[in-house]
Amino acid sequence: MSTILSLVVSWLLAALVIYIVGRLNLGLTVDSFVSAIIAAAVIAIITWVVMWLLTDVLKISIGAAWFGAVVSLVISALILLFSERFVKGMKVAGFNGAIIAAIAIAVVTWLGNWLVTSLF
Repeated sequence: MSTILSLVVSWLLAALVIYIVGRLNLGLTVDSFVSAIIAAAVIAIITWVVMWLLTDVLKISIGAAWFGAVVSLVISALILLFSERFVKGMKVAGFNGAIIAAIAIAVVTWLGNWLVTSLF
């Protein structure tokens, strides 16, 4: 039961991050929190499939340090662009907007994780 609860909490937190970034107008817009919840699920599923294809099927290593970070950022931006097709109410402002949104999502997620670990 705790695994399911953990999954639901992670999903809702991801939706909250997407909603916040959508409100900041940083390359990504989301119409409502419901759209952000759907977007979080779609992005998680697409990310899982892409990472499975890259690492398990194609045996490609993303890398580490700056190169790995840049590759992960580009993959995240492409996933945002691709996810837009499946989520009504989510819009990405081209590849540049997707890069900016991916950076913003990473920063807001990092800040949220830092805040949670600092408080608890």
